Amino acid sequence: MKSHLFLTLPLISCFAFVSCFPVPKEGPNKKPKEEANTTLTSDEQQKIEEQREKMRLEELAKEAELKKPEPLPTNQTQNTITDPPVVKGKVDYPFGTPVPGKEGFVFSPYNNKLLDVRGIASGTLVQDTTYPPSEKKYFRVP
Repeated sequence: MKSHLFLTLPLISCFAFVSCFPVPKEGPNKKPKEEANTTLTSDEQQKIEEQREKMRLEELAKEAELKKPEPLPTNQTQNTITDPPVVKGKVDYPFGTPVPGKEGFVFSPYNNKLLDVRGIASGTLVQDTTYPPSEKKYFRVP
């Protein structure tokens, strides 16, 4: 008899606790009912869409103006990309020393500091980043 009491008492208390919470009218997965009088293409919405389109076209026109190159004065000519200066003798740049166990890393031939050359093809001429650009120390990737 006591075992039935111990089983039914928690069950009754759970039902009493659950009954205290209000049940939502729409339910958790149901969408609220839409009003029948609303339309998606009202005059106000069309005006808003027209304003948005006008603003978008103005922004595109401004971007196009910014991208246009400025015209050169008549007495100047446009500079073109030139090749680096030609040296009479061939300059042989040193190769970096590969770091054992770390693929894509080399030691600089100038100061033996570790440099990252991952993704750079072998034989490519690169600048030693440990020196300032004014000194321009170059070496080749092994």
